[in-house]
Amino acid sequence: MWRIIGPALLFSGAAIGTSHLIQSTRAGAVYGLGLMGVIALACILKYPAFRFGVDYGHAARRSLLHGYRELGLWAPIVFACFAILVVPIIYAALASATAGIAIAVFGIDIAVPLLALIVLSAAGAVLLIGGYDWLDLINRVLVAFLAVSTLLVTAFVLPRVEWGTIGALGWVSDPGAILFVVALAGFMPNPLDVSVTTSMWIAEAESREDKDHQSGLADARRAFASGYVMTAFLALCFCVIGAGVMHADGIAPETSAPGFAQQIIALYSSTLGESAAVLASIAALSVMTTTVLAALDIGGRHVASVWQQTVGAETEAQFTIVYRIAIPVLIALTAAVLYAFTSSFTAMLDLATSAAFVGAPVIATLNHLVVTRCSMPEEARPSKAFRALNLFAIAVMASLAIAYFVL
Repeated sequence: MWRIIGPALLFSGAAIGTSHLIQSTRAGAVYGLGLMGVIALACILKYPAFRFGVDYGHAARRSLLHGYRELGLWAPIVFACFAILVVPIIYAALASATAGIAIAVFGIDIAVPLLALIVLSAAGAVLLIGGYDWLDLINRVLVAFLAVSTLLVTAFVLPRVEWGTIGALGWVSDPGAILFVVALAGFMPNPLDVSVTTSMWIAEAESREDKDHQSGLADARRAFASGYVMTAFLALCFCVIGAGVMHADGIAPETSAPGFAQQIIALYSSTLGESAAVLASIAALSVMTTTVLAALDIGGRHVASVWQQTVGAETEAQFTIVYRIAIPVLIALTAAVLYAFTSSFTAMLDLATSAAFVGAPVIATLNHLVVTRCSMPEEARPSKAFRALNLFAIAVMASLAIAYFVL
């Protein structure tokens, strides 16, 4: 169980970052508790597609991309178009947020794009030197910090929350609010392409287990579900934090990364005291460090796996070579995005998260086809109820994606 909980915590580490610290906090700051239902619904609707990654990864001991290739060469190519092309934008948003928090906490006098590149380079070095083991260990420690500190900060904030806003639906008739809801749901709790990486993490964790004490599929599912529930609950906590610290005083979020980070920490300090500000700083840095590390690993794995499936190179050595090339190339591409979007952090963030949401129904459909049509043990296939929930989720996400383009 200690080994199999690793992928669940990696999922949480990847999730509790931009979607939580930035987007959930913004949702609470602007709309109070009015979007908590949206956050909960996004987590519920995406769960089956993410769980399919656990099912296939455990049963086949392979990446979901192997299942995509079984569907046809078109499937990994479609995945690459929706998941990999936006990676530099996602990295730029994550690294900018992390750099902004570091500037706010430590008072560093350095340009955001430069510090963001330093953060990405350091994360890349950790992955290239230490691999999965370092990523797993660092993530476990930081997820523990961020979970405890976030819960404590939420407890500080609760007395300031306007609970009457929880049923407010005024945003439904506002086109601008609908666009923000799409951006919020895009990364909530994670982009759906992370289901592919989850299957890889599951397969890698299983390969390291004692062959006489292999975990069962039920264990893998329970471990992932526990991490998923924690991730969804912390998303609601960050919405409460934004509502209590900013919405209660009618304070609009800043649009720059350091400005937003400084604003959050200053508000904690002035309204809740220095102890809450310290906890907020610990939570914020832990959140973004885990997310940058996990996201960088996700991008490298996606590139390497898509390359494997399109050219038919199945060996671990070939995967490792492409993975090691992909990470520095993706960092270099991110540098261009960072300098192009320096002036508007929130615009860059909304672009990345909205793109992720538009691709969500496509990836959810691919995952559904894999677990219903591709080769895997029958006992590992999801139940009819789970399949039905995923089909309903695909319909909802596709409708919202169409609404996004209309708006």
